[in-house]
Amino acid sequence: MSAVNVYKQRPDELAGESPLFHAGLDELAGKGALGKSGAAGVTLREKQLLGHLVLRGDARDPAFAGGVHKALGLELPVALTLVASGETSLQWLSPDEWLLILPRGEEFAAEQRLRAALEGLHHAVINVSGGQTLLELSGPKVREMLMKSTPYDLHPSNFPVGKAVGTTFAKSQLVIRHTGEDTWELLIRRSFSDYFWLWLQDASAEYGLAIKA
Repeated sequence: MSAVNVYKQRPDELAGESPLFHAGLDELAGKGALGKSGAAGVTLREKQLLGHLVLRGDARDPAFAGGVHKALGLELPVALTLVASGETSLQWLSPDEWLLILPRGEEFAAEQRLRAALEGLHHAVINVSGGQTLLELSGPKVREMLMKSTPYDLHPSNFPVGKAVGTTFAKSQLVIRHTGEDTWELLIRRSFSDYFWLWLQDASAEYGLAIKA
């Protein structure tokens, strides 16, 4: 193991609060569409308190790619894509940078496995779980709603399932991930969570917005 102090940022005995805890999403869940009567065209769920690890290394080095696969069981994704297994995903961020998202509580063990598998190789593993959150958007009108908020081309021919990009959104910046036919994820900074929550309410008003716990 390399000479790096690795500690558990979220001890099991401590309860954390998600970036949108104050918005009371759990209380809004199941109360019908906001902004429009009838069925909601957009459903929002905060995938809260997940583990977020940034991984850096040389993708051209077979030893690095092999070490990542050994630790995670995932292949390194190519540019502008993500790979997933169950609730765990690995997303390309740049030629030497990836984002690993795991179920809550698994990030510490994953970091230890990565450091052990990549020992002796040029790499970095950084726990950024406390600095960002993931919003899941699903429904038949999600793509239309997103198209109002970003200049990036979201047409199916340009943004298929499995694609993920960092781009301008609502005069700010985030990562858009297309994870299913009518399912998308927005990776946002913690400090912008309230702003994006307010924006998404407004942008979804004409379609109806439902909240899922």
